[in-house]
Amino acid sequence: MKLRAAVPVIATAVLATLTLGACTAGETDSDGDTTVTVVYSKTDSFTVLDTLLNTAKSEFEAAHDGVTIDLEPITATDDDYKTRLQLSLGSADTAPDVFYEDTFNVRSDVEAGYLLNLDDHLAEWDDWAKFDEGAKKAGQGEDGSIYALPLGTDTRVIWYNKHVLEAADVSVPWQPATWKDILDVAAKIKSTQPDVVPFNMYAGTGTGEGTVMQSFYELLYGTGDGVGLYDDASGKWVVESQGFIDSLTFLKTLYDEGYAVSPDKALDPNIWQAVFGEMFPKDTLGGTVEGSYTPSFWAKGGSYEWPEYGDVMGVALFPTQNGQGDGAVSMSGGWTLAASAHTKVPDLAFEFMATVLNEKNSLWYAINNAQIAVRTDVAAESSYLEANPFVGDVSAAVAVTHFRPANSDYPQISVAAQKATEAVITGQSTPQEAAAQYDADVRQIVGDDKVVAG
Repeated sequence: MKLRAAVPVIATAVLATLTLGACTAGETDSDGDTTVTVVYSKTDSFTVLDTLLNTAKSEFEAAHDGVTIDLEPITATDDDYKTRLQLSLGSADTAPDVFYEDTFNVRSDVEAGYLLNLDDHLAEWDDWAKFDEGAKKAGQGEDGSIYALPLGTDTRVIWYNKHVLEAADVSVPWQPATWKDILDVAAKIKSTQPDVVPFNMYAGTGTGEGTVMQSFYELLYGTGDGVGLYDDASGKWVVESQGFIDSLTFLKTLYDEGYAVSPDKALDPNIWQAVFGEMFPKDTLGGTVEGSYTPSFWAKGGSYEWPEYGDVMGVALFPTQNGQGDGAVSMSGGWTLAASAHTKVPDLAFEFMATVLNEKNSLWYAINNAQIAVRTDVAAESSYLEANPFVGDVSAAVAVTHFRPANSDYPQISVAAQKATEAVITGQSTPQEAAAQYDADVRQIVGDDKVVAG
């Protein structure tokens, strides 16, 4: 369901939700007790953060008399969660003290004045020196200050079902060298197993950021050295890109040839649940591009427990278009914890985030959410390195990974790219037409002086 038409209703609901209860954000009651509100995402298939925050809540409250951590989970898709959070951040009356923030929203929210500058607090937090330098940049504003703390990072790789590939007479372990190799294997799977989806890649606006991070950018960033969404050298967005057209053409081929799910299923925001919960475990999907967090769904205690996943599944790097450059490509993102610029209890807000991200809690989260650790001490722990059979495989993708542009215009650019993929897989536009519309959308978003021809 499209969110746009429901915004007025959601806005009312969110404002009501965030102002209910005995205390509002950062409020101190008549007895001198203080409440710190924490907003985050929780769904039936994503409960690990809820467990982490409840653990931190118990630790924090035990160490701080008179302080209550009020956990306020929002049950919604990623995109709906982000929209609902945004509606609350603009006002001191509704903004939570601490919240779960996608890395790609950080700079736009800094620009909007929503996030608390954490530099002074970090200067007094010894643990900050144990965080990977690259991971720290995920929460950095354009002014160089830190506004959010990384929970973990990730990579994207091809996950494939060995049973399906072997039934198609494809040798495993499998590592495609080019896009053509993927299409060739997909054709073999289709001809030998007509009831199996050979190779799915997300497309359309339904899966939101998953469409670009788990699909389109793998293609785009593999079309040529330095070709992507944004030209760092000039500080401009790339338009008129042949790589953009080639990437859309590959998606069109996948869908037109019946190698991916049907377009109507692709537009379902919950298609990923079928991928993890049904298609892979039932040997009805050959492969897909997904995140390093994938084992968390299948491991014991995960949403779709599958004890055999370590034996049945394999991992491959996503190849560049013709094997050029590094030969492979990945994308990295991740989520953070941030504090509101409106919070009345900035010290307590930061202290709670530090509790969530201490070594013990970070290790637990990295293991149970299959995150790539951002603390160096956690990354060296044997229990982390042995957490699932694919830790080494997904970590290897860091060597060829890319990050979304750290730019406040990015969220709108992402939607424009999602719309381009949807137009192509549904047959509304050719790849050339969809790319041209994307170029027009980008120019409208950023202005003609902030684009460069690819």
